[in-house]
Amino acid sequence: MKLLKGAVTQAAALALGLVIAGTTAHAADISGAGATFPYPIYAKWADAYKTKTGNGLNYQSIGSGGGIKQIKAKTVTFGASDKPLTKEELDSAGLMQWPMIMGGIVPIVNVEGIKPGELVIDGKTLAEIFMGKIAKWNDKAIQTLNPKAKLPNKAIAVVHRSDGSGTTFNFTDYLSKVSSDWKSQIGSDASVQWPVGIGAKGNEGVSNMVKQTGNSVGYVEYAYALQNKLTYTKMKNKDGKVVAPTSEAFQAAAANADWANAPGFYLILTDQPGAQSWPITASSFILMYKQPQDPAAASEALKFFDWAYKNGQKMAESLDYIPMPESVVDMVEKTWTTEMKGVAY
Repeated sequence: MKLLKGAVTQAAALALGLVIAGTTAHAADISGAGATFPYPIYAKWADAYKTKTGNGLNYQSIGSGGGIKQIKAKTVTFGASDKPLTKEELDSAGLMQWPMIMGGIVPIVNVEGIKPGELVIDGKTLAEIFMGKIAKWNDKAIQTLNPKAKLPNKAIAVVHRSDGSGTTFNFTDYLSKVSSDWKSQIGSDASVQWPVGIGAKGNEGVSNMVKQTGNSVGYVEYAYALQNKLTYTKMKNKDGKVVAPTSEAFQAAAANADWANAPGFYLILTDQPGAQSWPITASSFILMYKQPQDPAAASEALKFFDWAYKNGQKMAESLDYIPMPESVVDMVEKTWTTEMKGVAY
């Protein structure tokens, strides 16, 4: 299966029980479930891996919360989550995790006359929009950030995730860092009690809902904004600089990541300093058992991840994801050897 285009196509595939790279699952297929954030690159990697090896990837793009539940229920070989588990959570479940890819989360809007990258937003204003405190597009706070924009006197339709989502975890983690009101009243998690708005499932669902709803705002992984030709905003970062969502901006934020001193690879990349840093940068993680029920299936999964690390960088960059640095890949693969004894790759 080629990389899916558009949220409607993706949602339809998911409803049918998506099998990435191949139309039917077979014995050599690798099973996984979870985050929608990395779905576009996992699909692209899987297509290339299928061509190279004949082995497919049966990956259900159901959200990070679903991925954590499925790996804990032992119904898949690996789970995928954009909300990392703490070292204590990993140890209690017998799991290990590692970062597979990094990327950016972007605000998206559907406002007549506004083109991609034309609107600027800052963290405080974004928090107040998602709290319902800023309810119209021509509010003074938005207009001050965009003095030349013709913003309508229209109600803002807020769109958020309805499922347990690592994208939501990182988005609300950022809002908690830039807004004390958000932190005290709502907080950060994979699921929160949204004050306003309508929910949609997955990055696919939010993309589709914003595309169909006039005067709306949402948040998605950048690849979805690109694939679906959505209007993303620029943002004012921690250093007060206006930045566009680009691979360079995501890389600037990721440069601060100190993986060597992150127990269980637990690390959050939102609101990083740096004049070029994109403020809502995130990692996506893989979860597997240290002592898997099916060592052969685990071995096949590790072979796929090893292949993706070594051969998937250009594909990742083509979708504006950030590949993991070679030094981090070395650390990750050492943990496979030490923590998943007897599982070859």
